[in-house]
Amino acid sequence: MKLISWNCQGAFSKKADIILTHQPDILVIQECEHPDKLEFHPNTMRPRFTQWYSDGGKKGIGVFSYSDYKFELLPNFNSEFRYILPFRVQGKGQTFTLFAIWAMNNKEVREARYIGQIWFAINYYKDLLGQSTILLGDFNSNKIWDYKDRVGSHTDVVNKLADKDIHSAYHKYFDKEQGQEIHPTFFLQKNRNKPYHIDYCFASSDILDKLIEVKIGNYDDWINFSDHTPLIVEFEFGDSKHNNKGI
Repeated sequence: MKLISWNCQGAFSKKADIILTHQPDILVIQECEHPDKLEFHPNTMRPRFTQWYSDGGKKGIGVFSYSDYKFELLPNFNSEFRYILPFRVQGKGQTFTLFAIWAMNNKEVREARYIGQIWFAINYYKDLLGQSTILLGDFNSNKIWDYKDRVGSHTDVVNKLADKDIHSAYHKYFDKEQGQEIHPTFFLQKNRNKPYHIDYCFASSDILDKLIEVKIGNYDDWINFSDHTPLIVEFEFGDSKHNNKGI
């Protein structure tokens, strides 16, 4: 099972072909236009299943299946946490909970901005966190931005998930500590000299034990499409599409 998260910076339908060359089973796209506005090229592969959510804006988060995986938004979804969407995913003999994430600003509640939003969400959804759980997306956060007086810092979120035996696939695969990442996923103002790692896939131990590979797109290949590069994570579920093709 190959999962890809990419903040496409809008106009996904015009950029779909480049990400689909990496053959995702499940694709999470932040800053995605409404499905009614997805005007794909005639030769572009169409998703088999689509979920999209926005709280009123033109851009939202799109979750697409290009295999047999189907999604169901769980009834206890709380729109207070905006783009942190809990899905029940089923397919290829697998069932798991997927949190598709686009951590956003919150102008009304300072504590609920970005990683604070995820902090409140994982406390609210604590009963969903455990075995067969994946959190995937744009967290807009890194340990380097922790500060002392904040409740719900990046480290707090990492530790809270670790209490549920949920850990970062990137950090396991590359054997890195939080804040010591060597592959940026975001370039502020598209500037090569302002690189940050802010996109993540966290998975419960039963899934993480099946980790095959983690890839991060590089600046030169992706900067003409978005200020983010894709995060590609592959697990040995179902019919694995594992190959050594670079991105």
